[in-house]
Amino acid sequence: MFDRLKDHFLKFDWIIFSAVFLLSLFGLIEIYSIALGQETISLINFKKQIFYVVFGVILLFVSSFVDYNLIKSLNKYIYIFGVILLIAVLFLGKTIRGTTGWFDVFGLSLQPVEFIKIILIVFLANFFSNSTFKNRPFKNLILSFLGMFVLVFLVLLQPDFGPAMIMVALWFLILILAGLDKKYLLLIIIPSFLLAFLSWNFYLKDYQKNRILTFLNPASDSLGEGYNVSQALIAVGSGSLTGRGVGFGSQSQLKFLPEAQNDFIFSVISEELGFLGSFLVLFIYFVLFARFLFLLRKTKDDFAIFFILGSMVLIFIEMFINIGMNIGIMPVVGISLPFVSYGGSATLANFVLIGIIQNIIIRSKS
Repeated sequence: MFDRLKDHFLKFDWIIFSAVFLLSLFGLIEIYSIALGQETISLINFKKQIFYVVFGVILLFVSSFVDYNLIKSLNKYIYIFGVILLIAVLFLGKTIRGTTGWFDVFGLSLQPVEFIKIILIVFLANFFSNSTFKNRPFKNLILSFLGMFVLVFLVLLQPDFGPAMIMVALWFLILILAGLDKKYLLLIIIPSFLLAFLSWNFYLKDYQKNRILTFLNPASDSLGEGYNVSQALIAVGSGSLTGRGVGFGSQSQLKFLPEAQNDFIFSVISEELGFLGSFLVLFIYFVLFARFLFLLRKTKDDFAIFFILGSMVLIFIEMFINIGMNIGIMPVVGISLPFVSYGGSATLANFVLIGIIQNIIIRSKS
């Protein structure tokens, strides 16, 4: 038993583990810093995030022991479970800021959609590893779209636009990586424009439209809808090279920056740790992605390849959108910075994702 555990951890990819753990430490440091700026200092969110990170690491190690081939074989049941989970949250879930997307579990709010992203990756990895995609591109394009759309539709019913957008982008990028013929891109692009038109006129609420308009011109309403972006840009710019120091960021400490520990935590890092701190965070992400790509070359199983690709794409999309929100190149859609932002569901789901990848790595070395 001891020899098996030793062999398991000898094959563990400690570079990936170190990268995600360091990102989590950055998050904890800044969540603690933000707590210092409250009128009555409360470390409740800091303590919760410590719990999420510690429990997440435990889940990472546990999921690294789960044979990814078992996950592949149970793909249909996992997908059905995801659908049931999304339906259940619509009827039994808690509503926060107009979105019915959380379960209250022992006093903690868990958001199923964060785990649905993993289920979507499993579905797509299994789909493209088993189907003759290049021989029947149109049929597989439609089938993969329908599988993705069912999950996205249920997320939109909550309604939660940000994660739904992430899931569509994930599907689209994996399609490209799977070798979709360029001529079929028109089958996606044209309906996408039509869907965008219908969404703008019939689905999106006024505040969501305003966010998009503000993204195009943040200065047009710097005290209204553009307030968050304007304050984030001030925070990023004021950090200079080395930053103001942890606990001394004026934008975050004086509460000029809303949602500082979630959507705009990168602005807090930039303000308090400066260009060097924010560059280090980006460098850690670069190391993580580079390691994923390196491991892809050593992986021969198609399902494993698509799972790692899907995981990398998901983390990259969320990172790009979150940082883009902070520097004014993306609309504010409520996407957290992977492993860094405060939030239990996203933290736990991301660690589980890394755990499954660790199992793939370990079994590829067997």
